[in-house]
Amino acid sequence: MKVLLLALTVALAAGYQVNFAPEFATGKTYVYKYEAFLMGGLPEEGLARAGVKVSSKVLISAVAPDTFMLKLLGPELFEYSGIWPKDPFVPATKLTSALAAQLLTPIKFEYANGVVGKLFAPAGVSATVLNVYRGILNMLQLNIKKTQNVYELQEPGAQGVCKTHYVISEDTKADRIHLTKTKDLNHCQERIMKDIGLAYAERCAECEAKGQTLKGAAAYNYIMKPAATGALILEATATELIQFSPFNIMNGAAQMEAKQILTFLEIEKTPVEPIRAEYIIRGSLQYEFATELLQTPIQLMRISNAEAQTVEILNHLVTFNVAKVHEDAPLKFIELIQLLRVARFESIEALWSQFKARPDYRHWILNAVPAIGTHVALRFIKEKFLAGDLTIAEAAQALIASVHMVTADLEAIKLVEGLAFNHKIQENPVLREIAMLGYGTMVAKYCAENSVCPAEFVRPIHELVAEAVAKGKPEDLIILLKVLGNAGHPSSLKPIMKLLPGFGSAAAALPMRVQIDAILALRNIAKKEPRMIQEVAVQLFMDKALHAELRMVAAIVLFETKLPMGLVTTLADAVMTEANLQVASFVYSYMKAMTKNTAPDFAAVATACNVAVKILSPKFERLSYHFSKALYLDAYHNPWMMGAAASAFYINDAATVLPRAVVAKARTYLAGAYADVLEVGVRTEGIQEALLKIPKAPEDADRITKMKHIMKALSEWRTHPSSLPLASMYVKFFGQEIAFASIDKAIVDQVIELATGPGVHTYGRKALDALLSGVSFHYAKPMLAAEVRRIFPTAVGLPMELSFYTAAVAAASVELQATVTPPLPENFRAAHLLKTDIELKAALTPSVSMHTYAVMGVNTALIQAALMSKARVYTIVPAKMEARIDMIKGNFKIQALPVQGVDKIASALVETLAIARNVEDLAAAKITPMIPAEVATQLSREFFTSKITSKIASSLASSMSRSSEIIPVDLPTKITNKMKMPKAFEKKMCAALETFGIKACTEIESQNAAFIRDCPLYAMIGKHAVFVEVAPAAGPVIEKIEIEIQVGDKAAEKIIKVINISEEEETIEEKNVLLKLKKILVPGLKNGTRSSSSSSSSSSRSLSSRSSSSSSKLRSGSSSSVSSKSSSSSSSRRKSKTVDVDVPLSKRSKRVSSSSSSASSSRSSSSSSIRSRSSSSLQSRIRSSSSSSSSSSSRISRQEIYDMKFTKNHIHQHAVSTARANSRSSASSFEAIYNKAKYLANAVTPAVTILIRAVRADHKVQGYQIAAYLDKATSRVQIIFANLAENDHWRICADGVMLSYHKLMAKIAWGIECKEYETEITAETGLVSQDPAFRLKLTWDKLPHSMKRYAKEISEYISSVAAAAGVSLEKVRNIRNQLKLTVAVASETTLNVVLKTPKRTMYKLGMGLPIYLPIGETAAELEAYQDNLADKISYAITKAHAAKCTMVKDVLTTFNNRRYKNEMPHSCYQILAQDCTPELKFMVLLKRDYTQEQNLINVKIADIDVDLYPKDNDIMVKVNGLEIPLSNLPYQHPTGKIQIRQRGEGIALHAPSHGLQEVYFDLNTWKVKVVDWMKGQTCGLCGKADGEVRQEYRTPNGRLTKNAASYAHSWVLPSKSCRDSSECYMKHESVKLEKQMIVQGEESKCYSVEPVLRCLPGCLPLRTTSVTVGFHCIPADSNLSRPDALIYEKSVDLRETAEAHLACRCTAQCA
Repeated sequence: MKVLLLALTVALAAGYQVNFAPEFATGKTYVYKYEAFLMGGLPEEGLARAGVKVSSKVLISAVAPDTFMLKLLGPELFEYSGIWPKDPFVPATKLTSALAAQLLTPIKFEYANGVVGKLFAPAGVSATVLNVYRGILNMLQLNIKKTQNVYELQEPGAQGVCKTHYVISEDTKADRIHLTKTKDLNHCQERIMKDIGLAYAERCAECEAKGQTLKGAAAYNYIMKPAATGALILEATATELIQFSPFNIMNGAAQMEAKQILTFLEIEKTPVEPIRAEYIIRGSLQYEFATELLQTPIQLMRISNAEAQTVEILNHLVTFNVAKVHEDAPLKFIELIQLLRVARFESIEALWSQFKARPDYRHWILNAVPAIGTHVALRFIKEKFLAGDLTIAEAAQALIASVHMVTADLEAIKLVEGLAFNHKIQENPVLREIAMLGYGTMVAKYCAENSVCPAEFVRPIHELVAEAVAKGKPEDLIILLKVLGNAGHPSSLKPIMKLLPGFGSAAAALPMRVQIDAILALRNIAKKEPRMIQEVAVQLFMDKALHAELRMVAAIVLFETKLPMGLVTTLADAVMTEANLQVASFVYSYMKAMTKNTAPDFAAVATACNVAVKILSPKFERLSYHFSKALYLDAYHNPWMMGAAASAFYINDAATVLPRAVVAKARTYLAGAYADVLEVGVRTEGIQEALLKIPKAPEDADRITKMKHIMKALSEWRTHPSSLPLASMYVKFFGQEIAFASIDKAIVDQVIELATGPGVHTYGRKALDALLSGVSFHYAKPMLAAEVRRIFPTAVGLPMELSFYTAAVAAASVELQATVTPPLPENFRAAHLLKTDIELKAALTPSVSMHTYAVMGVNTALIQAALMSKARVYTIVPAKMEARIDMIKGNFKIQALPVQGVDKIASALVETLAIARNVEDLAAAKITPMIPAEVATQLSREFFTSKITSKIASSLASSMSRSSEIIPVDLPTKITNKMKMPKAFEKKMCAALETFGIKACTEIESQNAAFIRDCPLYAMIGKHAVFVEVAPAAGPVIEKIEIEIQVGDKAAEKIIKVINISEEEETIEEKNVLLKLKKILVPGLKNGTRSSSSSSSSSSRSLSSRSSSSSSKLRSGSSSSVSSKSSSSSSSRRKSKTVDVDVPLSKRSKRVSSSSSSASSSRSSSSSSIRSRSSSSLQSRIRSSSSSSSSSSSRISRQEIYDMKFTKNHIHQHAVSTARANSRSSASSFEAIYNKAKYLANAVTPAVTILIRAVRADHKVQGYQIAAYLDKATSRVQIIFANLAENDHWRICADGVMLSYHKLMAKIAWGIECKEYETEITAETGLVSQDPAFRLKLTWDKLPHSMKRYAKEISEYISSVAAAAGVSLEKVRNIRNQLKLTVAVASETTLNVVLKTPKRTMYKLGMGLPIYLPIGETAAELEAYQDNLADKISYAITKAHAAKCTMVKDVLTTFNNRRYKNEMPHSCYQILAQDCTPELKFMVLLKRDYTQEQNLINVKIADIDVDLYPKDNDIMVKVNGLEIPLSNLPYQHPTGKIQIRQRGEGIALHAPSHGLQEVYFDLNTWKVKVVDWMKGQTCGLCGKADGEVRQEYRTPNGRLTKNAASYAHSWVLPSKSCRDSSECYMKHESVKLEKQMIVQGEESKCYSVEPVLRCLPGCLPLRTTSVTVGFHCIPADSNLSRPDALIYEKSVDLRETAEAHLACRCTAQCA
């Protein structure tokens, strides 16, 4: 019974349960008032906003179960552009009328349990209007659960399927249901959004973790009246807020706010009737994109006749962009693109047919078509190219632009595929490359924009890859791999892996560059499938048998996958035991560089690398720059979500100068995304070798035959792969490869042949004829540089758009006209031009106009309401010039003529506006500045007041009211400084060049919203302007500016302002003062001379603050005292009046008298004696140390550096007294020459005259004159720079005298009559100890303050970077007003450098040079090249970078500086070094002749055999068996660049162009050097010269052995028979281990896998040694009794000692 009662109670309760879901009853029409607006702007009130408003009555009635009609009654549209909230909405009456038919058309919709289903509407209702209906229906969407009041779900709506929270509460007293619904628009299962132009951007999830750039949410509030069958919505309000900032919304953002209000009015009986039209399904509640995808938000156009409007704009662009670009050209170009987007394909074809014969129109069309951005552009280009309407250049330009601008869809991919595989495209290599790479790019863009990316897109490429592998076409494989790399489709992983070593059998037959491209093709796949690529890349990196470059490229790919901690630690552990130093250096440097990473997406990798670097040994830090490196640099600002990163990879496989590959990449971070903007890669493999080596010898050459015969004797000999002379380069843009090129020797030869062929002369003649007849052309290049858009719906149903556009038009107008007198003959040569008078007139007008737009707001084809920030940049720099070159008279003249009508050469204007306009009434468009001036003032007061009252009200209450809008006078300064007032910044700066009549002004105006909030976005919003104007300066009219150069005898005729001795005559008063000064100063000068004469020249200069050679202050006094001791004193005395005095007499006399006091003299004397003693002791120490070492830098102490003794080479050549010669003879002779003729204009005619002048209308002289004089008798050069103005005496005087071949002196004076400032420069050669040296000395008396300031800044900068550069720095008080640089040669490749400034001494000892200096042995070697400077430089460079191998006694040092003891077998040749490529350019052999106990060297090179051997304590040389007497040396090979010369006690052979830098041999040592480009390609006892010391001991078959003796024996040339004349009785064989071993628990017999030297059969060992070799073991019961030839391929099971034979004796019966 109880159970029955309970069941009845539950049933009764269920019967009375209220249904909260809204219901519209049948037979009733529900009338609502609907109002919605969408507004954009900054959140603060009082600023401009733009928006749209919709107001109407809404009628809803049922027409069938779950099907309802919705009709708008009295709809009105409003637009807004004004100051919010002061200004009202403005009715868009015309637009409302135009849309009335659509707005008044009822629609049908399905509705059940609060969920909106399908929508039905006639075809006449546009998608834009239907979306407005969706905004209304979106308010009816309620997913109400009967059992829960608080819940969340992913709910479909107009914006997509987004996370929605519900809270339901019931007010039983008021009989109302309150429902709140909120949508998180950032967490949507399916967000309706369209991105355009963002296919190349990658989302940075880690960047968005700390900030966001776009965020949105919507809140809905409902008041409903409950009923038994369903609730009645009484009121519904919706508020949606979307915030956006390109930086970070936390630091200020613009916002779009949407509000909807739906209020119940009444219920009517009259049902809503559908119109008489077919109602078709028009989708669901979700927003559908309409024409806004083709509508640019920049301008709104009423398109009535697209064809006519297109022609009109095209005419405007062509007409107004000829002489210069029109300021609005970018906007017009965007309008042209907009019209082409809405035009039919047939209309575009008709436009092309109309204008294709007119080049100017044709050019604009071809630039606009790619920007259409749909497959229409590709179809147009394809059809026109195949029809022959486009040239190759036009097709290439249009195709490359289209590929990157067209939105990728199925139709576009099909069109590009058809282009890529079209035979006409395939025939042209450039178009083939563009189309193929473009196909991969289109696939990548499609996959980035669509969730489903079919593998069928890349299947044709996979098939072509398989075909290219089968046919052995590496060039085809390279481009196909680049296509797959661009596409980045995961399905391409397997076909690519087949080409990778270790994964596919085909890889072994492929060139390494194909394998590298295969690895690089994985990079874009890694962005989608990082784990899969990590597995492949790790295996490649760990395979130590692979080439080092392949492994390093795999490491690059691996790091780009954002490695986890485990993999980073695995790499670090592998590097610890890595044998290849190139790989180890690269990975270590990469890890170390990544530790400094600040970008959020690589933060985890940076942390892991920080741990790994600490694990790795610090010894990797010491590897030189020759080893591969990775560099990384970035800067990321988290508050702004902005940053940039740059990385560079330097990949090498041998320690050569030129790397194998260099890759540089730049990445940018912005708005929560990143993009690899640019990447450039260059491979230089073989280039160095191709440039420096000799041409390849023929295969049948005798040398090759001999060397191959020798090689066959070595067991299992394997050649190294030869490097192809190849250079290649690729360029990636936004992660997509857009171009690549490979250049081999054949291409270079073709270019050289073309450049030197007869065709060049023909083209030159045509170009000259065109110039003579006059050339005039105009060029304009438009470009839509950026179009980035994001479009998504709002709650109102209107789309919100965020977009960024940049368009630019560059134009240039060029006019050229040339005249040649006398006329050139028909078949002229270049030499004829040297006997002509050439006149050239040129007018050039380059101009650029660029517009950039950033838009946020509503954008449809009907109405636009948005915030727009637009920047316009315009620049025009016209130039009109005439030039005349008279080669016969040596006259060159250039004239710059004034250009009329152009004052403003550059302008930039940025402003932010609120714009509202509709297509029906464009004339009524309203544009409001974002921050009007009056609003800014008001806001600033309010803002200021609120700040004051909130922050300091308590402290200032007594002096300031809360409502005060006036800044108090007594406000503390600290407070007023912190307040940002919105004063408009205005500044105008002008600079005038009066000499040339030019005035330039820059005007800056700026007003922004930063006073409201200090953040980047607010700082950008406002108005900013920069104008640059150039106009004639006030004063006389300048007709033109002229530069004239006259050389030769006629230079004197061009002198306008004569500067000679008459100008410089002094007054009587000055003479009297000087005479009195002489009488006072004579005794002091004598004392100074005596004290200085006891020391060296450098010591005497330290007595005063300036050197005696540069002393201009004592010049007049010293001339009178010293001249009495000289026979030539009379002339000096007579000329003494012309010497300029550059300081006031009072200062001069005071300084001189103080320096001549007894105390000063005694201090100077003692100082001099101390320095003299220290200098002499230093000299003896340096001399003794230099005898034992070629470089003295390591033994020089700090004090010795300060007092470095410099001995001059210069010998004074003029007649002077002994006393003067001991101290300052050079300076005196310089002064004597100078004083003899202060201005050479009196003695010689000028050699060159340069006039730079402004030609005035009144013919007055104005400008500058430069005159250069050469006095051959005194080896003096003088240059005078003077102002041509009559009363302007400011000038620059530069004098230089070559006193001898070892010394140059120069004086530069400037100022009024060259008397204000003066410097003296002395350059001389000499010796420091016994080493050649050079010294440069700069002294001065007085310098301008600005020059001192710059010098101080430079000095401080040098001091700051000195330590990092390895320069030692000491603070020392040196001679005042003097800089002294001393450079001494420490060795042929190192220098000791010391720089002394007044307060510091900087020095660098043993500074390495990249070139050998032409001294000592190198100077003698360079004599063979005679006057060929290029060959001399090449030789000096190659010698500096050569790898050296030496042997002293029996200790050999390899190219890689590894030492081991070489026990040489008797009478057997060993290969010291040879070219291990198939070319076999050289071979060096070594043999020990034990009968005479001496070594012999044999060199096989070119077509000669050279033997070097000792004879009677001399080293002799044989060439091809003929001994060359030592007296006939040096020997020069007649065909090849080979020389043999005697050097010291030995003989040296040089052949750098053959790869062999030097072979030197004497009685005790030998030395082999190979050139830089041979590094890594050599083999033999000296090794590979690749810097890999951990892999030094490689046997001829490539096996790495660990025993030096075994390694040395493997390079012995064995004998085949004991009857050979070589008397070498040994061979290589695999030996059996004498004892049996237990290997893996099994008794085994073992054979050596490394060859061991043994005597030939029938010969007995006389001398043996023990070597440790590797053994391979097989079961003891195996049938193998002796090892076969494959034993050397077996693995090493154990290492044991074996006996090797070093000397053998054979019986007479030996075989």
